[in-house]
Amino acid sequence: MAPAETDIAAYLAFFRSAEALKDTLRNSWTATGRRESTAEHSWRLALMAIALEEELPGIDHARLLRMLVLHDLGEALHGDVPAPLQGPDKTAEERADLQTLLAPLPEAAANRLLALWDEYNSLATPEARIAKGLDRLETVLQHVQGANPPDFDYAFNLGYGRRHSAAHPLIEALRAPVDEETAQLAARATGERDDH
Repeated sequence: MAPAETDIAAYLAFFRSAEALKDTLRNSWTATGRRESTAEHSWRLALMAIALEEELPGIDHARLLRMLVLHDLGEALHGDVPAPLQGPDKTAEERADLQTLLAPLPEAAANRLLALWDEYNSLATPEARIAKGLDRLETVLQHVQGANPPDFDYAFNLGYGRRHSAAHPLIEALRAPVDEETAQLAARATGERDDH
């Protein structure tokens, strides 16, 4: 059964608003030195979850994917705030922005998406904890893979999201070699700054 014409317009309005995430830049750079968008970050997170599906038995993978696609959608309105600069109200502000983006949707759809976002942020389920751990892993991986500016703070990443990565042994195992790379980059960056 096709949705009502008013629902069609509502879905299209939401999709158009969500497009802004493609232009929302993060404090991450690609391997070619271009700033990464939040949409690109969410895409690789979804790819990671798909690739790791067999390694995560007992997880509702459709639910995990939905959380990963939605988790940063609120940033489409006011952008990504780098972790070291986030204030105590960041989650509440991002939730309010998400509610604004979801407003055109039929109420049931908006409530369903907001509930998934809330679940992700509450860490109340295994899927939410894995989603948060993958989010932190992807960020740190991008930071070692990217062509970052000379003053990039690699040392910050050695502690960033560690408790979320520890939520699952697989994420911990994936993060270990990334942390080794991060430590090497941090040491190199410190040495280069000391030489100047």
